[in-house]
Amino acid sequence: MRIAPLNQNFQDWITQQWVILFGKKINVNENKWLLGPFGQTKGIGLKFIKQLAKSEHLEIDNSAINKGILQSINQLNLSKKELDKLSKNVIDFYENSSNYDFELKVKWNPFFKISGMLLKILFSNRIQQLNIPMNNNKESKALKSEIIHLKNKKTNKIERIIWLRTFKNSEQVVYSGVYETCTIPSGQTCIKAIFPLPNGNATVILNPSVGDNGELILTSSGKKIGDSGFYFLLNDSKGNLWTKFIKSFKDQLIVSSKNGNINANQTLTLWGLKVLVFDYKIIKTTYKNNSFEKH
Repeated sequence: MRIAPLNQNFQDWITQQWVILFGKKINVNENKWLLGPFGQTKGIGLKFIKQLAKSEHLEIDNSAINKGILQSINQLNLSKKELDKLSKNVIDFYENSSNYDFELKVKWNPFFKISGMLLKILFSNRIQQLNIPMNNNKESKALKSEIIHLKNKKTNKIERIIWLRTFKNSEQVVYSGVYETCTIPSGQTCIKAIFPLPNGNATVILNPSVGDNGELILTSSGKKIGDSGFYFLLNDSKGNLWTKFIKSFKDQLIVSSKNGNINANQTLTLWGLKVLVFDYKIIKTTYKNNSFEKH
């Protein structure tokens, strides 16, 4: 039987072994669309950014403004009709994400809130990743958002885009994710969000579309490996690559603009039940004297 690497925290080993037991071993060359950076065993958070830059021989771009989750909205390969309909404010947000601040409200389904608390206690606080607030308070409401580009030292080409979100008051990491686009086996272009975990990652692949009011709708709701959806990936102790596709887990993110204001609503469901809703207020900023000021 294949086993996960033994030299690590026991909770992490158990979850990785679960992926091996119930997941599927996959071939690297046949699944390049799914691949992404893995985390190390000694925490993720801020450490991951420096580790990734070092391992891939890249340099960190420390400039603070005009950096996007996407370098261009054209990376999504939307149809001309969809692109013309898509809100210009939403486009600006994705292409210049570093110029925006966030306020966050969360609404948990009470049935799943205990599981969320256990996730924080056993994993999130320790590894500094996927640190979802349990309640709405002053500390959890205000998020600091940073877009970090990792560049090729010789060509100056952007090779990796990291979106780091922390609580403003405590500076505790909420999410540290690598964002890029990929083409899934059907030929559809999707956004891929890669959240590094010890010896692996959690990857969410989201299918883009444009709504009637110019909103960008990102959906992960596939039924099998190769579709949009939620994946765990890891290497076992022999270096084999494994994935577990979580068919029952769905994610929908709607980014919209109304009267010049940008909002995002994200809904996570499991087994058809609503688990958690995120409401983001997205606030454009101006950059003056090396500090951001809200409009």
